[in-house]
Amino acid sequence: MIIRTFEPGGVFGPIHDHKDRPGTVYILQGTITDHRDGRATDYGPGVGWPEDRNTTHWLENRGTTPAVEISVDIVKL
Repeated sequence: MIIRTFEPGGVFGPIHDHKDRPGTVYILQGTITDHRDGRATDYGPGVGWPEDRNTTHWLENRGTTPAVEISVDIVKL
């Protein structure tokens, strides 16, 4: 589990997949835009999304305030 902060204009990329590390994301503060399948979806506080083995995407903060997420990846030990 990691808590990640995206400053305004911040990007988590380049595009990447989750074939070997499915997981989930939950937004604590601000808005994060998830880019996948040619669509951009905004997620705000209290909302999250799954990242399954078929997820290929990148993220950004298009807002004017920091955005904070909790990200949990499921990995084989």
